[in-house]
Amino acid sequence: MDLIDDDAPGSNAHEFTVSEISGAIKRTLEDQFGRVRVRGEIGRVSRPSSGHLYFDLKDDRACIAAVTWKGQAARLSTRPEEGIEVIATGRLTTFPGQSKYQLIVDEIEPAGAGALMMMLEKRRRALAAEGLFDESRKRPLPYLPRVIGVVTSPSGAVIRDILHRLRDRFPTRVLIWPVAVQGEGCAPQVTAAIQGFNALDPAGPIPRPDLIIVARGGGSLEDLWGFNEESVVRAAAASGIPLISAVGHETDTTLIDFASDRRAPTPTAAAEMAVPVRAELAARLAEQGARMLRAGEHHRQRQRQRLSDLGRALGRPQALTDPARQRFDLFAERLEPALKGFVRRRRDRLAALPLSLAVLRSGLRIRRERLAEQGGRLPLSLARDRSRRAERLKTLSERLDRARARALADALRGIGRDRDRMGLLARRLAAAGTRLLPPRRDRLERLDRLRQTLGYKETLKRGFAVVHGPNAPITSAEDAARVPRWQVEFADGRIVARPDATPPKPARAQKPPKGQQSLF
Repeated sequence: MDLIDDDAPGSNAHEFTVSEISGAIKRTLEDQFGRVRVRGEIGRVSRPSSGHLYFDLKDDRACIAAVTWKGQAARLSTRPEEGIEVIATGRLTTFPGQSKYQLIVDEIEPAGAGALMMMLEKRRRALAAEGLFDESRKRPLPYLPRVIGVVTSPSGAVIRDILHRLRDRFPTRVLIWPVAVQGEGCAPQVTAAIQGFNALDPAGPIPRPDLIIVARGGGSLEDLWGFNEESVVRAAAASGIPLISAVGHETDTTLIDFASDRRAPTPTAAAEMAVPVRAELAARLAEQGARMLRAGEHHRQRQRQRLSDLGRALGRPQALTDPARQRFDLFAERLEPALKGFVRRRRDRLAALPLSLAVLRSGLRIRRERLAEQGGRLPLSLARDRSRRAERLKTLSERLDRARARALADALRGIGRDRDRMGLLARRLAAAGTRLLPPRRDRLERLDRLRQTLGYKETLKRGFAVVHGPNAPITSAEDAARVPRWQVEFADGRIVARPDATPPKPARAQKPPKGQQSLF
């Protein structure tokens, strides 16, 4: 019996390390499935702080781990959301650290319109739960905006339709923010445009719009998808400027329609919502002015009639003074005898008083002393009164100076405001003249060229002639027979002719110019 046992069967098989086996599996998997498109439902989605995206692709029997690196995640046209069915494009590889395989995804697209609608409905419910679509958030549109901002493509028919309708209804200043209206750049550019209009300074060189219109023509669900992105909806809901969404046709609905302050079925309808019809507005103002004048005239007539009625109720003014005049006449007859009797009684009483010259002198001296004493006090009293009046006059003068300074400052401020307003109106008038004169000048030149083309002078240049009579052109042989003399007008002048005149024979026969025949 051997001391050493024989090796077990198969012991000559090659021994692989774990890394070798893992690398062989990785190369085999990557060779067989270099780049694949996988259809499935997105399961768990993880977005760590590193910026990478980790999610699962699954169906009813299996699940594949998927990852999108940070650099590619920012360029995905469709962000992975749990529960939607997508088609992921990438390459299969292994992760040796955990002995599993995974799909490195560089592109995600929804698996048909059903997946897009499911994603759209899920996003709509989430944003509605945040209150972004509440009616209480929506603001009324300005009745007559001075500046309108339009977010759309500058080369499409949409902007032409909007400008044409605004020009027909009420010409208004329009600021266009050009954006892409479909594709990957649509959502970020539209978001930036809405935020940019809101960030403008009202007093800056570029005026801040009073109204924003986000417009695009019709298209498929995929073409309009940029207006369903969350960033666009949030920008529309956060806009401090009232916003009208006019995306697609009347049957198309996007999420920006729910967040905007007003939805228009078409871009042309958005322009109609933005401004009123100037002619209708002028007619309405004229009607209101006429109604106001009629109401004022009717009110004055009623007041005049009421005053006349009250005047008739007062009666005659003489009726109020007649009794007093009669009493005056009665007392006037009794006044003279009463005055004479009063004077007689006073004279008799004075004569009965024991008055002497000494008493009168004593009383006069007392009165004179008292008068001298009061005369000495009078200058002091007058000085005090003059001082009080001077102080009061000084106080009133100071108050008057302050009031005059305030009134002058208010007047200067008002003049400054009026001057600024007049300057603004002058600049607007100059701009309006610069804008309106060229098209009218062009139209006048076109009409003048048309007049010259339709005039008979151009016909004469083509070889024709006009026969003039004494009062009017001759258009028939019968009229020519009754006229003794004619005037034949050519392009280069007129000649006089008579029906019975025989033209002189030329030295040699000359052919008339091409296109023109002789009248003789």
